[in-house]
Amino acid sequence: MSTSSPYILVLYYSRNGSTQEMALQIARGVEKTTGIEARLRTVPAISTHIEATEKTIPDDGALYCTEDDLKNCSGLVMGSPTRFGNMAAPLKYFIDSTSSSWLSGNLINKPAAVFTSTSSLHGGQETTLLSMMLPLIHHGMVIVGLPYSESALNTTHSGGTPYGASHWSGTDGKKQLTAEETSLCQALGQRISILALKLSHS
Repeated sequence: MSTSSPYILVLYYSRNGSTQEMALQIARGVEKTTGIEARLRTVPAISTHIEATEKTIPDDGALYCTEDDLKNCSGLVMGSPTRFGNMAAPLKYFIDSTSSSWLSGNLINKPAAVFTSTSSLHGGQETTLLSMMLPLIHHGMVIVGLPYSESALNTTHSGGTPYGASHWSGTDGKKQLTAEETSLCQALGQRISILALKLSHS
């Protein structure tokens, strides 16, 4: 990947792998659009014990997100598992550290979207998506959802909302993405990549 190529930052935290799989599908959707790439990044877990730290580079999966990853993106898709109807603490911790980007206005007028995974079908998917939108609105980003022209929104029996992509992982966290959930993840990635290119040329 060229460092000068425009990219969509797909930023996520995943505990059991479901949110990570959604991120991979969103990245596939991004890369259906010519002229832009997906950059997968995650955040380290946090602990209530202040002395606990994570390695600089994770053992596997995506690299940890840096300030430059965020600052230089053409658009952002952010994902988290649901924690009591809210985003998970590691992602919130990262977002709370982005005041320099807010002060500089690096993210103003860039498109942003959100995605989530829950263990229960009505476990707060939409409130989690809305909670992730709030700091992105404060950053001046343009929030992107899923329109009902995406037919999977009308046929899904698990995840999928107009607020963003979602997945029902089951109480054991092992349910695979359904065809509709996969379709909506890819549609969200493709939609934000198209909008990012349009906004960058306006």
